[in-house]
Formats: sequence, structure tokens, C-alpha cells
Amino acid sequence: MKRSLPLFLAVALFMENMDATVIATSLPAIAADIGTSPIALKLAFTAYLVALAIFIPISGWMADRFGTIRVFRIAITVFIAGSLACAASDSLTAFVASRFLQGIGGAMMAPVARLVLVRATPRNQLVGAMAWLTIPALVGPIAGPPLGGFLTTYLSWHWIFLINVPIGALGILLAGRFLPKAEVEELRPIDYRGFVLVGLAFAGMVFGLSVISLPALPIWVGFATTVVGALAGFVYVRHARRKADPLLNLNLFEDRTYRNTIMGLSLFLVGMGAIPFLFPLMLQLGFGMTPFESGMVTFIGAVGALVAKFFAERLYGSLGFRPVLLAATVVSALLIAVKGLFVPDTPLSLILGVLLVAGLVRSSFFTGVNALAFADISDKQAGQATAIMTVCRPIFNALGVAVAGGILEVTTRMGDGSLGLLDFQIAFFGVAAISMLAVVPFVFLALDAGAAMSGHHSRSTAAAAAADVSPALSGK
Repeated sequence: MKRSLPLFLAVALFMENMDATVIATSLPAIAADIGTSPIALKLAFTAYLVALAIFIPISGWMADRFGTIRVFRIAITVFIAGSLACAASDSLTAFVASRFLQGIGGAMMAPVARLVLVRATPRNQLVGAMAWLTIPALVGPIAGPPLGGFLTTYLSWHWIFLINVPIGALGILLAGRFLPKAEVEELRPIDYRGFVLVGLAFAGMVFGLSVISLPALPIWVGFATTVVGALAGFVYVRHARRKADPLLNLNLFEDRTYRNTIMGLSLFLVGMGAIPFLFPLMLQLGFGMTPFESGMVTFIGAVGALVAKFFAERLYGSLGFRPVLLAATVVSALLIAVKGLFVPDTPLSLILGVLLVAGLVRSSFFTGVNALAFADISDKQAGQATAIMTVCRPIFNALGVAVAGGILEVTTRMGDGSLGLLDFQIAFFGVAAISMLAVVPFVFLALDAGAAMSGHHSRSTAAAAAADVSPALSGK
């Protein structure tokens, strides 16, 4: 495996992941400049996530149809165009539409990058490659808020989008050098009805959950669209069972390793998705920090994510996927709960230490699941498997924010109507409990799940192999 490939893909994905959160600390400045309110501007978050939900499922087919290099370049170009449109926006409508355009580009970048890596990397080297590729997914959301706050404070909010232009242009130029020309011999036909149903299902759920948690629209709109999304998903399941070549092949879930990995990842993402919403809010409202100060505190998690890269491959090779994922899930969930115990008098060094360890463990977890999901998946199925896995992130991140926001809403109404530290504690404990449930599907993984990929073979597997060999040696 050439290390330059995952590094190049990681840089491109860092741009996309960072931009998904970079406007968080810049909302008041952007809202004042285009003549709207910060609450209404949160529709821009939703527009971006909806675009991801609609176009991620078709990304695998696009890569197979037009080639990975061409699609990746087009995705970066669309992302740059959306960035320029955001910087030029002078109204709420224009800004939301520009963020949707950005989301279309982002929807193609992430799954195509993962697809390229899966197809170009031998399975026994995939853990190490994924260690590099998962860094932007962890560092981007952490680096986004402080970077956005810095650029908005000392330059202008327009620069949080303009910086994407030179980075994206370099990515387009280098794509031909770093991306392998791996094409699928047999192209499956496009499932138009499935595309519509999947788009309605994912977009409805993401939009609905986002509106429920960040009410820029009446809350009934959020519940209604969530129900519509769920119904569309039910109809798609029936459609996929009857169609020979569905857009997303649900038969992939018959593979035990893939099914359990996706289930564990989804539950884990609920807790992880809530943290970027809950923790900065607690630091600002409960601790009195400025947005820039809170962003600099959370940035320490990126250091842990980087450190994990250097030992994740050896860790999975020594212990195997199952025990490491179980331990990472439990520790991550406990550390989410620990965040709820922080108070203004908690030493900053202790807070930073917890965030450092949390970033390290979280990075190890994502490195493992991103590799393990493809342990038994063929290159022909990789496109659909990648799309399913990638779309889980916006859906369950949005669910995490909705759950956290709902807990805060309920607890404040039961109290004096204002947010206090107790409300945040309850919210942290709630999402931590949901993340802890991810241990259930990982418990049911086979003991030797992904052994050929990690290089680890459990004692039970070795004993079974010895038992099979011994009769032959004895002549029986």
C-alpha cells in the first residue's frame, strides 16, 4: 500500500469534514451580514446534511459508471463552487442553497474516497490505511469551530469558505497522480425508483431530526418529515427485496460481520454526534467561555486522534477486532458520561486529559469499524457497502443531536426554564447510555472476525485448527 494514497484522500476529506462544522462559531456574524437570525441560519446545517443523505447512496454507482478519478474531481469542483456561492451569499435563501450545493460535492467525496481505498488496498493492510483516513472525520469537526472563530474574528466569515478554493484546486490537480484507475467490469443498472425512495427516506429523517433538535422551523415539520422518511424507508425495503439490482443491496446485512459492525457504529454515532453540540454549549453557557475559547479546549481531542494512528494497526493485530472494539465502546461511553461531571471549578488540565484520551479511544474505534466492515465484502459489493456505511454518519449524528436537544428541552421545562449544569449532566448521561448499547452487536461478532485483515488469530481458532490437523497426522 502506498502511504501517499490514504494521505491524499485524508487531506481531501479533512476539507469536507471541517467545513461541515466550521460555520458553527460564525453563525451570528453571517446572520448579521445577510440580514437574518442565527436560529434561522441553522437551516444551512440541515441543508448540508440533507444533500449528504440524498446523494451518498448513489455515489458508488457514479464511481463505477464514470470512474473514480473523474467523480472525485467533479465532487471537489462542486464543493468549491458551493464554497464560492456561500461566500457570495447575501440572503438566507442563497446561503441555504449554497450549502446544499456544497453538500452534493461532499456527498461524493467521502464515500468515493473510502471506496478507492478499499479497492486499492490489500485487506491485510486496510487497518493501517483506515487509520489515516479516519483522522479527518475526527479532526475536522474539532478544528472547525476554533478555525471558524479565528477567521471570523480577525478576517471575515467569508474566508471560512474561500480557503477551500486553493485546497480543492490542488486536490483536483493531484487526483490523477494519486488515485488508481480501478474500474468495475460489470456495471449494474441504475435503480431510479430506489434512488427516489432512499433519497426521501434519508433526507426525511435527517431533515426531520435536525429540525426537531435545532428548531428553525415549527417542530411539527420535523416530526412530519421524520415520519415521511421512515415510511419511505419501509417502502424501499420492500422494493429492494423484489428488485434484482437495488440501489442499496440490503442482502449485505446477511453478512454477520458487516451487519454487526454497522449496528454497533450506528449506536456509537448517537453519542458521538451529540458531543459537538452538547460540550461547546456547556462550556459557553455553563462555564462562561467564549466560542473561540471553547473551540480551543475541544481541539485537544484532535491530538488524541493523531496519536491513535501510530498504534491502532498493531493494537488490532495483537488483540483482534472484537476485544478492542468492545473496550473502545465501553471507555468512550464512560468518558461521555465523565464530561457531564465537569463543573466550572474542574481543573483545565483534567478536562484536557479526558478529552485527549477520548480522542485517542474514539480514533481507534473508527479505525477498526471502518476496516472491519469490509472484511468479508467483495470489491464488487464495496460501492454499496461504502454508501450504506457513509450515510449512517449524518443520520445518526443528527439523531444524537436530536436526543441531546430533546433531553435539554425536557429537563429545562421541568426546572426553572433556564439551562443549568444539571440539565447538561442528564443529557451527557443519556447519550452515553445509548452509545454503551453498541457493545451488544460487538459481543455477537465472531471471535476471529476480521482475523485475515488484522493478522490476529484467537487461541480458540488456533486450537480448532490444531484439532482438525491432529487426526490427519495420526492417520485416523
